[in-house]
Amino acid sequence: MKDFRTLKLLDKLEKLFTSFGVDYKIMRKILQMKLTMDSRRVPTIFSQNAKKKGKENSNQYISSLWIYVLFGLFLVIFVLMEENYLFQMSLFYGIFTFIIMTSMISDFSSVLLDIRDRNILFPKPVDRRTISTAKMVHVMIYLSFLTIALVGLPLIIGLIKNGILFFLVSLMNVILLNLLVVGITALLYLFILRFFDGEKLKDIINYVQIGLSLAMMVGYQLLVRSFELIDLTISLDPQWWHVLIFPMWYGAMMEMVMNGVYQPFYLLFSALGVLVPLLSIWLYVKFNPTFEQSLQKLVYQGKAKVKKRSKLKQWILSVICRSHEEKTFFKFASLMMKNERDFKLKVYPSLGFSVVIPFIFIFSGFENDLDSLASSKSYLSIYFSLIIIPTIMLLLKYSGKYKGAWIYGVAPIDGLKPLFSGTIKAFLFNLYLPIYLLLSVLFIALFGVRILPDLFVVFINSCLYAVICFMFIKQALPFSESFDDSNQTGNGLLIFALMLFAGLFASIHFISTLVSYGIYVYLVVVLLCFVLIWRKAFDVTWEEVRS
Repeated sequence: MKDFRTLKLLDKLEKLFTSFGVDYKIMRKILQMKLTMDSRRVPTIFSQNAKKKGKENSNQYISSLWIYVLFGLFLVIFVLMEENYLFQMSLFYGIFTFIIMTSMISDFSSVLLDIRDRNILFPKPVDRRTISTAKMVHVMIYLSFLTIALVGLPLIIGLIKNGILFFLVSLMNVILLNLLVVGITALLYLFILRFFDGEKLKDIINYVQIGLSLAMMVGYQLLVRSFELIDLTISLDPQWWHVLIFPMWYGAMMEMVMNGVYQPFYLLFSALGVLVPLLSIWLYVKFNPTFEQSLQKLVYQGKAKVKKRSKLKQWILSVICRSHEEKTFFKFASLMMKNERDFKLKVYPSLGFSVVIPFIFIFSGFENDLDSLASSKSYLSIYFSLIIIPTIMLLLKYSGKYKGAWIYGVAPIDGLKPLFSGTIKAFLFNLYLPIYLLLSVLFIALFGVRILPDLFVVFINSCLYAVICFMFIKQALPFSESFDDSNQTGNGLLIFALMLFAGLFASIHFISTLVSYGIYVYLVVVLLCFVLIWRKAFDVTWEEVRS
């Protein structure tokens, strides 16, 4: 097996691991195996022959880190701001924590909750602490790669602009934040594992992960609103709830070190910033045997419940889907979206963001002038909910049970059109429509019934946008590929490019509101475009799917 450079660097900490009772040589061997397996891409059903020679050992996670380098360019702005370190670095650490936490939830929770180590290594003469430490170090290695990609450039620029002290304190804060994120996530899962079993436990973990993602989004907004701009000077009026916004702990630490401000709340925040991450990791290590034992509950599958489809749902299905094949694939895709946990974990946080983001933009613009909100055109911020569509359309081809995709080849169908159209309709009906209806109700409450024609246009544009995204994304059978391939390098750029279409729809919508009855003309045009494109979009052949 390959001797990774990461492990050679880890060798320098051998005495530290040994002092905690870890068998370092065994842990190193486990990590070497895990990293080797990570570098091997799992072949997918209909694209095995498309693998290029020399790519078999490429690690898709590492090769996709360039997108975090782009995020790092945005963080440079906060490093170059004027020297109000509490404000600028609190925002810096807030954005950093948001990205790290969402990555921890989407990419690394499966590692923390992996029970394969228990099945393979527990029967062997390997110390339990060594196994659990290897799992934690495995996560930290990849978090380190992500962290370097994200904050490497901003910290180097900070070193040049603000000096070595700024660089060292920032580096320490970033390490502490990583420890805090890992520790809190692990302890939260430990708490859940203690009280729930089997299928219910898995569902609760899913919803907690989704809730964490949304909490990070809301928490970032609270962080921004903690500061006030008075005569172009940023000020902070300390409140008790600021203690709960942990990025401010590290902003306060930077302010204290760089500007010599030693007020009581700066000292309190700095102390919390050091002690809480260390305490969370210590608690995780202490209760890790309980955590590993509780993971066994994930094996229990529970009894499947068979639910009868109501007559109303059957009638809706007959209206939405014309052919028997399309109805079948609609129901199949609906069940996959409902029961596929990996899919829900990656998609549901995005659905939550799509509800929150429009209101963030509304209240950011009308924070001090809510009276004029009802007569404004800020209802067009509902188009921000469309940015989730390309991401979900891309994820529709992935599944944790992708090996079952052989069933497409033996299904008695003449063509692929009902398969794709049924799946897209299932996505629009089951995932997007509830979000759209919720936003519509809230927007009508804010802006009045005058926006009803606009909301109809938004829905048709959403359906048209979904079809356009389907046409641009490389065709693959729904749920037929492994999630291991979902981090491919070109995906992020493709999603960003597709988001421009949402901006185009919103721009044309805005222009239509400037003309009398323009919105009704736009509605007719969009509806005609949707009907024409829908008829042609799903004419996909088996050869196109397999290529």
